[in-house]
Amino acid sequence: MTELNAFLTRERIDPTHEGPLSGRTVAVKDNISTRGVRTTCGSAMLAEYVPPYDATVVERLREAGATVVGKTNMDEFGMGTTTETSAFGPTRNPVDTGRVPGGSSGGSAAAVAAGEADLALGSDTGGSIRCPAAFCGVVGIKPTYGLVSRYGLVAYANSLEGIGPFARTVEEAAELLDVIAGVDERDATTREPETTPAGSYADAATGDVDGLSIGVPTELLEGADERVVEAVEGALSELEAEGATVREVSLDSLSYAVEAYYVIAMSEASSNLARFDGVRYGPATESEGNWNEAFAAVREEGFGEEVKRRILLGTYALSAGYHEKYYRKAQDARAWIAEDFDGALSEVDVLASPTMPVLPPELGESLDDPLQMYLIDANTVPVNLANLPAISVPAGESDGLPVGLQLIGPAFGEETIIRAASALA
Repeated sequence: MTELNAFLTRERIDPTHEGPLSGRTVAVKDNISTRGVRTTCGSAMLAEYVPPYDATVVERLREAGATVVGKTNMDEFGMGTTTETSAFGPTRNPVDTGRVPGGSSGGSAAAVAAGEADLALGSDTGGSIRCPAAFCGVVGIKPTYGLVSRYGLVAYANSLEGIGPFARTVEEAAELLDVIAGVDERDATTREPETTPAGSYADAATGDVDGLSIGVPTELLEGADERVVEAVEGALSELEAEGATVREVSLDSLSYAVEAYYVIAMSEASSNLARFDGVRYGPATESEGNWNEAFAAVREEGFGEEVKRRILLGTYALSAGYHEKYYRKAQDARAWIAEDFDGALSEVDVLASPTMPVLPPELGESLDDPLQMYLIDANTVPVNLANLPAISVPAGESDGLPVGLQLIGPAFGEETIIRAASALA
């Protein structure tokens, strides 16, 4: 079998207790801190960085009996949709090794799809769990912002990203979510749901969708590959046959989502990545000039092209002359998108769309056109802007390649999307 390059570090981290995940292996995305095991974020800037502490989710995995089997490859600092911007080379899709696995959590999805781990953790800023889940034919859950602790997650865009599970089935993904979810005193963004779940998230994976109402935003079908739409419509027909009702809905604000997302995400990235200055982190350079020259030299060597592009664009959007023109307007659009979702989800139980509007691209196909790469996130980024939960579940195949169905729920509505998705996987 062709080497997938799914793992950057293969190292066993043993459990600290027996628990619900005893006997299970878990792969962890390489932007999640693991004490004593290097955490690179897919970047030369952190190639030798070894954290002195475990992320909260890693602590909870070990307490639940899971065995961590390594750290997975990713787009550098989570910036990409294909896991090709990693400083350590691209990950290949196990379904077709000439194609990308999606990103930025491509290593985690590929590890599960290839059977190299039972479960995996990824992070999702604008679709980075759902995209590779769709492209690799597995299940990926992006939880509600605040449900899972981000303590120990190396930040790309603080207000958008969160950690979530990969698995082969919805029930297994829900079991992993049960372990990692919950308030953490070390992360002030975590909070309890307003309504307490009736049981575990895994209990919701009943496959019973009788009476469930599903809305399909027409805006999230526009421009999608016909083969993808056909597979998604087939999955929705299966849900209808099981007793769900499906109807079209419209969210006008979604036409602004990609632009708003990238302004906000890049702006936050430019701020977050300022700490990689060559003093505490970064490769040694031969610069003998002043501090500004040394700072520039280490960032030139340590960051890849996509990271540099996003830092520059984010810095520009936050600059004094353009803050109101770009960043403020993006935040206004974000508020409108959240309102639109609230309105639609007051009329239906869940919203459905293709997870990705295209089939998995071939390796190298997207790197020459960054704008095209940004646009294929159109169906996933609105969910992060609205801080809602979503799941990608296999919807079938087209031309032998996986297609994912995305199901979106109201805030802390994980039980509903898990219930709906479990009818398919």
